[in-house]
This record gives sequence, C-alpha cells and structure tokens, in this order.
Amino acid sequence: MTLDRIALRGLRVRGYHGVYEHERRDGQEFVVDAVLGVDTRPAAAGDDLSRTVDYGALAERLAAVVSGDPARLIETLAERLALACLAEPAVQEVEITVHKPQAPMTQRVEDVTVTIQRRRE
Repeated sequence: MTLDRIALRGLRVRGYHGVYEHERRDGQEFVVDAVLGVDTRPAAAGDDLSRTVDYGALAERLAAVVSGDPARLIETLAERLALACLAEPAVQEVEITVHKPQAPMTQRVEDVTVTIQRRRE
C-alpha cells in the first residue's frame, strides 16, 4: 500500500544546536520540514481528526524539540524530530529535513540541510 503524505514545511524555531560554543550560547534560527507517511483513508471516511495527525499539535511538539536540549549535530536534531513524529499513532514513516541557514562556515552558502527518513518498525 502506498501511504498518503502530510507535509509541514518551513517551521522556523530558534534553537541552540551546533559544534561551537557560541552556537549553543547565542542560538540561531532552524527551519524544519516534516513529510509524514499516513494512511488518511480512515480519517477521511469518518471525517475524524483522531484518526490522522493534528498538524498544529505536531508543530508545537517539533518546535519544543528544536528549542529544547542542545545537540552538537543537526543529524542528532533530525533524529529527535523523526522520533517525535513517529510517536504519532497514524504516522508510519517520516522524512525530516533540518535547515541551518546561518551555519558558521568560511564559505558563503545559502543553506545547509540534513535529511533523514525513518519508518515505524
């Protein structure tokens, strides 16, 4: 069965993640995209929010992860976000992209991202 997709893109949250001490002290804006694999048919058949994902509530949980405990790597942050999504009963798989547009680098780049995919086991 092919899963349907629910996407939450461009969630902007201040976080304190990074390898450098000043990143963990001063923080910066992170942008999160979450694409959820969900079978939406049960929710649609009953027009029932409890059988799908409340994306407003999920956005709040993801924001709490980003603004919460610092991680050195955005790979770690992405993993935490994926686990938060998979805690939703309707979510079978998730693709998380963490954007770090203000990553401290000597070369100028528009954005740095890490994208991971996780599936319920």
